Amino acid sequence: MTSPELPRILTIMGSGETAPTMVKTHRELIGRLDSPKPVLLDTPYGFQENAPELASRAVEYFNVSINTTITPAGLVRMVGADTIELQHGLNLLADANYVFAGPGSPTYALRQWKGTPVPESLHEKLRIGGIVTFASAAALTIGSRTVPVYEIYKCGEDPYWLEGLNLLGDLGIPAVVIPHYNNAEGGHHDTRFCYLGEKRLQFLETQLEGAEYVLGIDEHTGIVIDFDAGHATVVGNGVVTLRVDGQPRTYPTGEVLSLAALQDPRAGHGGAPAATKAEPSSTPTSTPASATVSAPTSLRSSAEMHKATFDSAMESGDAIAATRAVLDLEADIKIWSADTLTGTDSDFARDTLRGMILKLGEAATSGLADPREAVAPYVEAILEIRKIVRAEKRYDLSDIIRDALASAKVEVRDTPDGVEWVLQVP
Repeated sequence: MTSPELPRILTIMGSGETAPTMVKTHRELIGRLDSPKPVLLDTPYGFQENAPELASRAVEYFNVSINTTITPAGLVRMVGADTIELQHGLNLLADANYVFAGPGSPTYALRQWKGTPVPESLHEKLRIGGIVTFASAAALTIGSRTVPVYEIYKCGEDPYWLEGLNLLGDLGIPAVVIPHYNNAEGGHHDTRFCYLGEKRLQFLETQLEGAEYVLGIDEHTGIVIDFDAGHATVVGNGVVTLRVDGQPRTYPTGEVLSLAALQDPRAGHGGAPAATKAEPSSTPTSTPASATVSAPTSLRSSAEMHKATFDSAMESGDAIAATRAVLDLEADIKIWSADTLTGTDSDFARDTLRGMILKLGEAATSGLADPREAVAPYVEAILEIRKIVRAEKRYDLSDIIRDALASAKVEVRDTPDGVEWVLQVP
């Protein structure tokens, strides 16, 4: 059960909840707990055929990258579920001091949670003690209202709000949460603001009432709200946006907002909430070196970085460095495999890896070493003999030497600055 000694923290992630970009945040949050009991609230993606795969990927991510064991609650479908299985999952949730939920459908999750102890269990952890980390689809549910993303973006329904869990409102923050705030998957069409685009978001904003405002979280970005400390810290790669009456105020990673600023962003006659740089964490976590994971901004940027290293190694003939770049990219593909938002980045990385492997194979056939270096001692020795012959004006022998070298694909060039030679390679 929860305890008064537990911290009261709500973390909202725009995406990347199982990507390298959020490893540090998960570790620091887990490090706040003396005896972590993490539970994966798996309802949001429970309708998907690959739900077991998503759960196993999350479990592996926490095991390998966070160095802790997370237990799936098994609450993928609560309506009509077996009574014993349902209660088992609810018990896991009640006993957890770290609750994590991510991708899927906010509409499905809210429908499954309605009339169950799940909402109250989450509210209790933030009131009494516990850490709740919601990302992507799950993040959509925690405000006063929820965007039904699938219904609007995929099915073409007119924009509308659903009633949210209002975890934020229960603690005085009258916000609606929009993850994937800077999404750019649409290319030429606007998919910002969790696939709504500007026009539809503006329409939905006209339906907000009273103190309500939009809390936007960029992809691979999060905000850690510490209710005991009275402040919120921006983490990850992007920015957090407080969009008040249609006017955005952005806060990049590392900045700290007061809890009062989140509770009433209109205070001070519309002035921007004060923000300061975050201080280093006073609660370092102990993580084995084997669990250390680099955090590139995306799988694509990782692939580009390793490709540049590979090309440089190939150009300099460093087979070991080239091979290491291939292996490093393969490892990063594995690390990022738990992320549900790699999109085309995954295809790009695999194509890059295949291209690198092909070049290694070609090099294995033709060799990476400069063939000039291999024959240089012999050619230089022969040219030294030719130099002596020419000094004795025995040009017939000089021509024989030159022709013999030419037949061996070595072109000799007599220049005003001396003799040069070029190895003709296929």
